[in-house]
Amino acid sequence: MTDLKDPPEELTKGDFTEVVKPFELFAEWLEDAKASEPNDPNALSLATVDETGLPNVRMVLLKGFDEAGFVFYTNFESAKGRELLSAGKAAMCFHWKSLRRQVRIRGDVVEVGKEEADEYYRSRPRGSRIGAWASKQSRPLESRFALEKEVARFTAKFGIGDIPRPDHWSGMRLVPTEIEFWHDRPFRLHDRVKFTRSSTDQPWTKERLYP
Repeated sequence: MTDLKDPPEELTKGDFTEVVKPFELFAEWLEDAKASEPNDPNALSLATVDETGLPNVRMVLLKGFDEAGFVFYTNFESAKGRELLSAGKAAMCFHWKSLRRQVRIRGDVVEVGKEEADEYYRSRPRGSRIGAWASKQSRPLESRFALEKEVARFTAKFGIGDIPRPDHWSGMRLVPTEIEFWHDRPFRLHDRVKFTRSSTDQPWTKERLYP
C-alpha cells in the first residue's frame, strides 16, 4: 500500500487544539478543502436511523452553514427524509483525504424556513428542479425509461415558466450539540478535539480525546 503524501506544511503548522470557536475552525478547514479536494469539498456522510433503530448512511452535499447549524436538502418522502423527520436527530462526517482531516457532527435536525428553501431551490439548475418533481426518491423504479418519462412529463408541464418547489422537497438544518475535529498525526497519534454543549443557548465546552 502506498503512503499518502504529507499535506502542505501551511496546513499542519500551529495547534488547532487551542481553538475555542468550532464554527470558525470549521470554516477555515472547509476553505482549505476547497483548495485541495479534487471533487465536492462540501461532501459529507449523513447518518440516520430507521424505525427499528437500524442505521443508514449516505453522501450528501452541504449547502450552507452558520452558527445556527449545517444545511442540506432532500426529498422528505425518501428514506432519508422520513428518517430525519421521524427521529429528529442525525450525524455528519466530513472527510478531507487530501488534508488528512475529519469533522464529526451530531445533533437535532429541523426543517429550514420556506423562504430559505425557496431561495436555494431557485438557484438550482432547471434540470435539477425538474428532477425534484420527477424522482420518487428511494422508491422502487421499474426501469430507467420510466424515470425519463416522468422527467419529460414535468418538463412539458412547466414549459418555459417558473418551476415551483415541491412541498415534499426542502432543507434540513443539523443543529449541533457535538462537533469533533480530527487531524492525522504520525504513528496514529492523531489530534482529536471535541466541542459539546447541552443546548443551543449554552456555551461550548472543549476537551481533547485520546486518538
